[in-house]
Amino acid sequence: MAHLYIAAAHKSSGKTTFSIGLTAALVERGLAVQPFKKGPDYIDPLWLARAAGRPCYNLDFFTQGHGEIIATFAAHMDGAGIGLIEGNKGLYDGIDVEGSDSNAALATMLSAPVVLVIDTAGITRGIAPLIRGYVDFDPQVNIRGVILNKVGGARHESKLRAALEHYTDTQVLGAIGRDAALEIPERHLGLVPANEASGSAAADPMIARLATTVRQGVDLDRIVEIARAAPPAVMNETHGRTGHAPLPAKPDVRIAIARDAAFGFYYPDDLEAFARAGAELVPFDTLRDKHLPEADGLFIGGGFPETQLEALAANKGLMMEIQAALAAGLPAYAECGGLMYLSRSISWRGQRCDTVGAVAADTVVGERPQGRGYMLIEESGNNPWPRAAHIGANNASGTPVHEFHYARLQNLAEKPVFAYRVIRGTGIDGEHDGLVVNNLLAGFAHHRNTAANPWVERFVAFVRNHKSNRPIPAAE
Repeated sequence: MAHLYIAAAHKSSGKTTFSIGLTAALVERGLAVQPFKKGPDYIDPLWLARAAGRPCYNLDFFTQGHGEIIATFAAHMDGAGIGLIEGNKGLYDGIDVEGSDSNAALATMLSAPVVLVIDTAGITRGIAPLIRGYVDFDPQVNIRGVILNKVGGARHESKLRAALEHYTDTQVLGAIGRDAALEIPERHLGLVPANEASGSAAADPMIARLATTVRQGVDLDRIVEIARAAPPAVMNETHGRTGHAPLPAKPDVRIAIARDAAFGFYYPDDLEAFARAGAELVPFDTLRDKHLPEADGLFIGGGFPETQLEALAANKGLMMEIQAALAAGLPAYAECGGLMYLSRSISWRGQRCDTVGAVAADTVVGERPQGRGYMLIEESGNNPWPRAAHIGANNASGTPVHEFHYARLQNLAEKPVFAYRVIRGTGIDGEHDGLVVNNLLAGFAHHRNTAANPWVERFVAFVRNHKSNRPIPAAE
């Protein structure tokens, strides 16, 4: 089980672009690279998945138990030649002062050797105490080498290498120079996603440039050797495989899912959970498709609808069909960007466009975050989905989810019905999330299908129950 962990001393060190380039360079060598991403992020996994040619799975201490994390890692490493885990923020960063939720903790749990990507801009000899401190801080963390990133030239690189060789035993695995052409465009919520029209057109050339840079500046043979020397992740009674239910013989419900440049924030294991629950996902494009697919339910996930406003607004026929279907009682679930699309309008940077109008509110996208980070929610008693018996009415400390939105709702209808109370976070109004309108549930929280929050099974059961209780049309 060859695998390694890509981390950094701090965020914005270049570990994402390095991870993408390394993934693509290893794929060029004929290796089946299985990417993983620490935390709840959607955007980096889209790029890593495109580079790898296979889905990238999130490993997240907040929404998953330790056993689920290891089970997710082990299950998707089956058949892979090498596993690559990209961290978030810095190696030792996290909410817990003792580091239980840090990259270091995850790397240790997975027995993953660590490669540190160091932003060397403005530093020479000072890299030595930095690396010594990181190596000595936690002896259980297996730091096997560093990548010198954003190097200013040959003279700068020689000074960095000399300092590390003189003061440390840490191996330099490669050096990458400063180059604006290697920077993926960013905007208000991070990197431009690889699924967007603007991102997808540039994604493959960008990935190719990153692969070439890594291939030319990094000792790939040594990195593969380090990964192959990694011990297997520990599997025991506490951290064991959770297993997945076998797929039904035939799906008995169809759920339309928006997958396009506006909506692409979906966890691949959540989508896989739909199949296990007996649902067929039928993709449609909110920008181009003129009609909603024939389906028993509707799922619109997160994304950046504000960046696609003109195309969304121009497709009025589809919006009218969605509005009519929801008004007629079609079971539906929408997260963040999906909620925005289902509101009456979206306003962003001086532009306002009418949208579906199933939610009696208007969306305004600002320049500052309205809700950002992990959330805890509890059910209000108004959730239309059947509860999962094994987790009870509520988790003892709330259901773990996350939010990251610059949008807020204005002109919300009086006396709205909410499915959740917010224990920690912002949600829709600071106290609630999950608007319930007819058979629609829509909120800013992003849910992850886990043992603590089996939302996919609940939603599919709701769709199935609604389908089975629909009156059969009379024969003409």
